Amino acid sequence: MVTKKDLNKQRKKRHKRVRANISGTVAKPRLCVYRSLSHISAQVIDDVAGKTLCAATTQEASFGGQGGNKTAARELGKLIGERALKAGITEIVFDRGGYIYHGRVAELADGAREAGLKF
Repeated sequence: MVTKKDLNKQRKKRHKRVRANISGTVAKPRLCVYRSLSHISAQVIDDVAGKTLCAATTQEASFGGQGGNKTAARELGKLIGERALKAGITEIVFDRGGYIYHGRVAELADGAREAGLKF
């Protein structure tokens, strides 16, 4: 019998392994990425206080339903970067969420760098 691997379970294992090494502080909060088939979202989190400092997603009205491609991911990176700079955050730690640093995740990171975030 052929059994199919649970890819999300494997991703969560990788994310747990990554989260053991990185953590967001007041000085350098964590930029966390979540991607689904049709959308992508990002949050800037202070893990010490357990607070989300700012967030953005492609499900917002400004994206018009286009969220599952690389151009939307880059725009989302710029948006989260602008919101983070408005909140007074210039340096972050990037948390890829167990996803491969490729495609939409890499485009989001590049967009955040273009907006002025350092990581």
